[in-house]
Amino acid sequence: MKISKEVKTGILVVVGIFLFIFGFHYLKGQNLFEDSNVYYTEFDYNALTTSSLVTIKGNSVGKIRDIAYDYKTGKTKVAFFINGELKFSKNSVVRMYEAGLMGGNAIALITAEDGDIAKSGDFLKSEVEEGLVASLSKNFSGLSGQLDAALISADTLMVNLNRLIVDDSDKGLKSTMNEFKETLKSFKNTSNNLNRVITKNDENIAITLERFKAASTDLSVMAKQLKDTNIGSTVESLNGTLGSLNTLLTTIKKGEGSLGKLMKDEALYNNMEGATKELEALLKDIKLHPKRYFRILSKKEIPYKEEKTN
Repeated sequence: MKISKEVKTGILVVVGIFLFIFGFHYLKGQNLFEDSNVYYTEFDYNALTTSSLVTIKGNSVGKIRDIAYDYKTGKTKVAFFINGELKFSKNSVVRMYEAGLMGGNAIALITAEDGDIAKSGDFLKSEVEEGLVASLSKNFSGLSGQLDAALISADTLMVNLNRLIVDDSDKGLKSTMNEFKETLKSFKNTSNNLNRVITKNDENIAITLERFKAASTDLSVMAKQLKDTNIGSTVESLNGTLGSLNTLLTTIKKGEGSLGKLMKDEALYNNMEGATKELEALLKDIKLHPKRYFRILSKKEIPYKEEKTN
């Protein structure tokens, strides 16, 4: 089938018109192949363009379609497209905000939790967020006053610091620095003296360290010998001896055995004390009258007389 030139020309014209319409709407921010809904709002003044974005939580979801001034109300009406997949309440608010210092303005959709789902063609409420430049401009006077106060404080600080440096009194910085300088000199002299003492006694210090090293070695050997010795058996034997001694002392304390009876039996103690006294008297009498006990020295018997004690 042969297509005539007229048909080809007509097809090219239709395609060209379609591309023109598509490109025109694309430049306006509308994609003919994308499912989108149009919504309306209004502002007291216009700071938007047809290329301004529509965002939600920082994400681009559409673009502004048309901006027109209403001569009756004195407000700017804005029509904008939003992707049809986005569902939100018709009680949501359209907020105009400053996208950046050089990025122009945009509108953001602040969704609401209540209300019916918005439909294409609905009118949404609007608000304006104060931008960074406007905020700085409004607060510039306050910032200027704070800056003046900061400069005055800095000037006062520098004046006080200058007075402290120039002050020649005992409490001044110069006096303090001089005292610190003298302290450093004294410390330096002490350090030099200490170095001289160490230098002069270097040999003695070395000998002392060697002796300390030898003593440490001997101590280590002695500790090793003590470790190798069977101290456990010695301690065990000592414990046995102490146990026996404890048993003996317990027996004596109870009055058992000869030594225990001697300590506990008062009659035996008294008899021994009397015997001791009689033995003492006998020895004393023998010493005073030996002839009484040794017949060889005297044939005459000398009777025993107990001496009177005062």
